[in-house]
Amino acid sequence: MLEAPIPSQNESRANQAFDALLMSLSRPGDVQVLPVAGEQTIVEALLDRECRVYCADPMLMPGVLATGAMIAEADAADHVFFGNTIDPATLAQIRVGSDLYPDDGATVILRAVLGSGPRLCLSGPGIEHTKEVSLGGLPSGFWEQRRERIRYPMGFDLFFVDGDRVMGVPRSTQVEVL
Repeated sequence: MLEAPIPSQNESRANQAFDALLMSLSRPGDVQVLPVAGEQTIVEALLDRECRVYCADPMLMPGVLATGAMIAEADAADHVFFGNTIDPATLAQIRVGSDLYPDDGATVILRAVLGSGPRLCLSGPGIEHTKEVSLGGLPSGFWEQRRERIRYPMGFDLFFVDGDRVMGVPRSTQVEVL
């Protein structure tokens, strides 16, 4: 009789984080809870040796390197970790995929203040009608720059992290600043 391996504590935590990330993209604007506060649990859940990563946060870099992921510039990265430093010039370089391969768009992870700041109205798949959220800590013009870069199905997916809470905004979500 075969037995299934028992996952380690790290594997269980990474699986819980992955589930929270998937749920946050499936239900844009809904806040999900990560098993551990911060982006490190997202690093463990998403990255492996086949990933190309841009990391602007030096505190996250040891965890990124431990995954075996390749370090890349923002325009070649599959995953972009901004931390607190969201440079509009770097945001303009993020991969959005192509007409033939829209899934080549990047996944962007950044810190924000959930439930505080400018009000946004979200609409699109996963949202019954519309959803209003507040999201602070982003640079001026962030949503306009995103709107200019997204041409669905091309674009990039966003995860906003605030402690142990995460909110996803996939490329398919329309965002209006109220």
